[in-house]
Amino acid sequence: MTAVLSLRDYTLDYLTGSRPLRVLQDISLDIAPGEVLGLVGESGSGKSTLAWAIMRHLPKNARELSGTIRLGGTDLRSLPPRELTRIRGRRIGMVFQDPSTALNPTLTVGRQVTETLVNNRGLTRRAAWDLALELLGHVELRDPEALMRRYPHQISGGEKQRILIATAFGCRPELIVFDEPTTALDVITGARILDLFARLRAETGVAALYISHDLALVSRVADRVAVMKKGRLVEEAPAASIFARPAHEETRKLVAAVPRPENRLVHDRPGDRVLLAAEAVSVRYARPRLFRPPPPPATHAVGFDIKAGEILGIVGESGSGKSSIARALTGLADFSGGIRFDGRPIGSARDMDGAYRRAVQIVFQHPDGSLNPRQTVGEILSRPLKLFGTGQANLSAEIGRLLEQVRLPAAYATRWPHQLSGGEKQRVAIARAFAAKPSLVICDEITAPLDVSVQASIIELLLSLRAETGAAYLFITHDINLIRQIAHRIAVMRRGELVDLLPIDAVDADHVHPYTRDLMAASPTPVG
Repeated sequence: MTAVLSLRDYTLDYLTGSRPLRVLQDISLDIAPGEVLGLVGESGSGKSTLAWAIMRHLPKNARELSGTIRLGGTDLRSLPPRELTRIRGRRIGMVFQDPSTALNPTLTVGRQVTETLVNNRGLTRRAAWDLALELLGHVELRDPEALMRRYPHQISGGEKQRILIATAFGCRPELIVFDEPTTALDVITGARILDLFARLRAETGVAALYISHDLALVSRVADRVAVMKKGRLVEEAPAASIFARPAHEETRKLVAAVPRPENRLVHDRPGDRVLLAAEAVSVRYARPRLFRPPPPPATHAVGFDIKAGEILGIVGESGSGKSSIARALTGLADFSGGIRFDGRPIGSARDMDGAYRRAVQIVFQHPDGSLNPRQTVGEILSRPLKLFGTGQANLSAEIGRLLEQVRLPAAYATRWPHQLSGGEKQRVAIARAFAAKPSLVICDEITAPLDVSVQASIIELLLSLRAETGAAYLFITHDINLIRQIAHRIAVMRRGELVDLLPIDAVDADHVHPYTRDLMAASPTPVG
């Protein structure tokens, strides 16, 4: 049987300023018709570069040195750009990690889906519209007709990802490349996406390359799994056995880094002093309009407290209001209700003076969006030191100390953000937060984009910094297994409301909210 996709001895370099950088080395793999090959590995191992090589969408500084990439009987490396355009979508589809960047914000969902079907299936616009309605209904989206007339910003992340999956399957390709399609989704939405993928795969028989850093997810969806390290395939085995009996050291390392709820990393108990209390906090982004009912708030009368030195986890589905709470507590979103910090009332963002802003810091999910690309690491770290006066005596020495505190060399002060890996960028963002010597650090999905080994190192760093400084954490995440390792208490949000606030050892109790029980049930069982 001819493989749908076949690579043989494929090698690729990126041309950098000093010397060529070897990114892929002697890659050989096959994907049979109807088969799903999972691809895992650390950040920077070459997974996404391999996907772009298959899609023939490489950057200008890429140099293919040897090897073949064949789609069925077609040599993809030999095709001119016009022929490649005809193959993309028709014979190879791709579903991206962030659906927001894959959809054009200026066009309605309906126009984008129908244009794809017209171009790749040769349908008329009327037939493409009818098929799009059928496809969106098939992936269990409510009211496809209304959804087709909306813009991407008017729908949730899970809905966007379902639209992309429906469109990719609707073009009837031979192969679909999935690049981290559930990373940005909560566990319940992610589980639904996986169920959808399994059903569509059974119905269409499409082959797939499934890239992810979530080992439990890959073991669930793939037939075989390949492990990459520094551009090489180091192990390949059936999904049912590779993580249970890993043969290569890299695979064993990935399995060992998987968070396990029973492996608690925090064993102390915080004191009774309340550091911050949120009192009936409501966040509303859209303004009420004349003759129209007011839009629902992002959060509704949410109340909780954080004790000095405590780690409070916040979990919930996408759109439940977790990040809105973080924005309210840092003055990035207007809110009603009240906040008390160290006993001092805070009624609005205007009441958040320099002392409060120094004491309450935030680390965002994507460091690419929070680190200024036009500033060196040293310049980024110097700003809070100057602003809060926490290190002006010897600025360069304090910058070096901050970098070493987050386990980066002091020499990184001269580097630019684009010269760092994802984990290194997040360490710089953490160093910037701790430059202010805060009492509370809000971590908003900071480990979501990271592979399991880098995630484990970031968590170990945060716990070390907490032991050193006594800072409390408000830790927002989708990863239930991770939060059960580190939090003292867990707050569960749904549709803008707080439905549970529990000690971490009570999350499996009978009295928890039904939604909390659903969250726990949807959390994947760790591999290994």
